[in-house]
Amino acid sequence: MTLSNLVGISIERVESDPIMIQRLLFAANACLNDVAIEGLSNETRFDVAYKAVMQLANAALQSNGYRTLTSKPGHHMTMIQSLSQTIGLERSVVIELDSLRKQRNVADYSGELVTNQACEACIKLANILFEKVNHWISKNHPQLLK
Repeated sequence: MTLSNLVGISIERVESDPIMIQRLLFAANACLNDVAIEGLSNETRFDVAYKAVMQLANAALQSNGYRTLTSKPGHHMTMIQSLSQTIGLERSVVIELDSLRKQRNVADYSGELVTNQACEACIKLANILFEKVNHWISKNHPQLLK
């Protein structure tokens, strides 16, 4: 399925806004800096790293001229799963990110504790995604970073 096939279902077309994309990238970077703060719980570090993933996926989607319809359920899933189309992210990484989305839902809605392994995986993938999104935008849409 292409992004254009999802218009009206889970995403809409927008004009790419350099200021918005730069804000999302800046916010994701701030989140990645915050996860390094010692003394934070796994739950907090996981939430902050996951927030960075969402900001980066949103920046990638908006760089391509789309955004999710947040009024529709599943917008987190849509943002993550669109990464293979927005920046060419490997399917295996998308699957890992989607499993973290599910873990986040379990932690948020049932109070399940976040393991060290899940926390570190989320932080690692958020950092990888930060590099990949920034690289993709600078290569394909450098005007959005000025």
